[in-house]
Amino acid sequence: MIDISVTNLVKEFEVGTKILDGFTFQVDAGERVGLLGPNGCGKTTLLRILTGVMDYDEGEVVIAPGKRLGLISQIPVYPAGYTVEDVLDTAFAPLHEMEEEMEQLSHQMAAGDSDPALLARYDKLSAAFQSEGGYETDTRKNKVCNGLSISRDMRERLFDKLSGGEKTRVNLGRLILEDTDILLLDEPTNHLDLRATEWLEEYLEKFKGTVLTVSHDRYFLDKVVSRVIEIQNGKAEFYSGNYSFYAVEKERRYEEKLKQYEKEQAKIEQLEKSAEQLRTWAYSGMDKTFRRAKSMEKRIEKMRTTDRPTRERKMEVRFGEREFRGDEVMTVKNLEKSFGERTLFSGVNLEVEGGERIALLGDNGTGKSTLIKIIMGEEAPDGGKLRLGPTVRIGYLPQIIHFDHPERNLVDTMIYDLDCTPQTARNRLASFKFRGEDVFKPVSTLSGGEQSRLRLCMLMDAKINLLILDEPTNHLDIQSREWIEEAVEEYEGNLLFVSHDRYFIDRFATRIWMLEDGHITDFKGTYQEYLAAKQRQKLAAAAPAPAAKEEPKKEKPKRPGGTKELEKQVNAAERAVAKAEEQMYDLSLQIEEAASDYLKLQELYEQREALEEEILKLYGNWESLSAQLEEARG
Repeated sequence: MIDISVTNLVKEFEVGTKILDGFTFQVDAGERVGLLGPNGCGKTTLLRILTGVMDYDEGEVVIAPGKRLGLISQIPVYPAGYTVEDVLDTAFAPLHEMEEEMEQLSHQMAAGDSDPALLARYDKLSAAFQSEGGYETDTRKNKVCNGLSISRDMRERLFDKLSGGEKTRVNLGRLILEDTDILLLDEPTNHLDLRATEWLEEYLEKFKGTVLTVSHDRYFLDKVVSRVIEIQNGKAEFYSGNYSFYAVEKERRYEEKLKQYEKEQAKIEQLEKSAEQLRTWAYSGMDKTFRRAKSMEKRIEKMRTTDRPTRERKMEVRFGEREFRGDEVMTVKNLEKSFGERTLFSGVNLEVEGGERIALLGDNGTGKSTLIKIIMGEEAPDGGKLRLGPTVRIGYLPQIIHFDHPERNLVDTMIYDLDCTPQTARNRLASFKFRGEDVFKPVSTLSGGEQSRLRLCMLMDAKINLLILDEPTNHLDIQSREWIEEAVEEYEGNLLFVSHDRYFIDRFATRIWMLEDGHITDFKGTYQEYLAAKQRQKLAAAAPAPAAKEEPKKEKPKRPGGTKELEKQVNAAERAVAKAEEQMYDLSLQIEEAASDYLKLQELYEQREALEEEILKLYGNWESLSAQLEEARG
């Protein structure tokens, strides 16, 4: 059964510029589809058309009859005074109506009304109320709120007073509680922390309905979608797999098309030479060859079927770097910070040395951005000390971009900030894909992603050796994220970043600072190593306590030499552990070598995860055999 059918869709905002041009696709019931394309290609426009919020110029849009459809980015207007709890409760409006009618019927029956029709209606409502989970609304609501980090305190706040990100989270929770048949997700992970993102992924894995999602979170796409539709020049390109499949297949198609184009051009060049020769002969008096030349030229025109395939030009990006002297980058001693009665963190002690790349992680609201502001000197700590090395110079890309003069255009902003010539400013802007008339736009008209790109462009000129990034990939499309990653890859100084983009964390972090419960857990290793260590802790905590020892039975005297077989088994187990540890070391080297190959990394991480489980089993076997051997030896 088809849930969404779109045929020859056309939409233009400016005459002659079609953002969607004959866009055609369909989504079957229960499918998980990712909608990809650069910012501005029409992804959000398409979602709004599907919900009926926006009209279209031509084509046909059909949603399966009777299916409930919900869009995450579309935040409804609620009555004044509505709290978050009230907004979440709107998901149960039909159940509340049933409950009210049941209550009225109950009062009528208590007053002595014994009409059979009234009793039948009550029984029907009661059965429907129970089957649709009317008695479980609070449980469902609490489960969703816990998963999306919607605290009890937040549930009591006025919805109108929430930030845009918080409103999006609450709206996501409301749609999940509504049990919508077709979920349209527009960048659902943008305002979620890692824990909430993982919870959403688990929810979507169990969700029985249809999902169409716009996302630039590559981990999310890999885990959630099984098919990709890319908007390219207003039309649909289809890929039968997740994001990793799409990345490989897109490159393969490009190479194939390039080979076809080059082969076609070589043939055309050969025929053009022949046609030119025939024309030369025709001018020498051989009239028949002129007709043959004309015929060949027509054939050449018919052969020009393949346009040269193009790729988006990469940004020419590189951070200016300042030489760093000495080992000390930053020292933190007993740092603490509170807001009112709430303690964000306390007793923080950290030492940062040259060359480290640190990911500062934690749930939303734990104080990550506050810690960054303390490092930047924008916020004062309540206690403790933070000292930077004498030769440290910081480059900072904040989460919320602010320009002192948003009314200035891009060229003037660069000239005033960098004290450079107009030509230098335009050259720098061009390398960051700000070209033509775009450079004369006021900064205030730029999107969030474009403002991040402009700030990054201005930052590139600075000579720095400590780069601090606060959510650097937020609001950026996949291509823009890859540009920033290329710049960070080439940068050799210290890096400290806050991010919920697991691909970015995986690629760059060599040390993890996890901020939770007011303390920082300092883990020296990659993100995958951190997750593996966390999983081992969880397994160890969940392991059953050793059973109480029973009264030892009287054992028969052991014959001399009875431990030889056990000794062999223990030695074999030790060798197996040593071999597995060697494999783990080799795998670690391969992971370091493949740092920039996303697909290879994914494969290697899976191998490492399997090997870690195997090592745990081998250790368990060795410990068990060793204990038996000790017991046998008395």
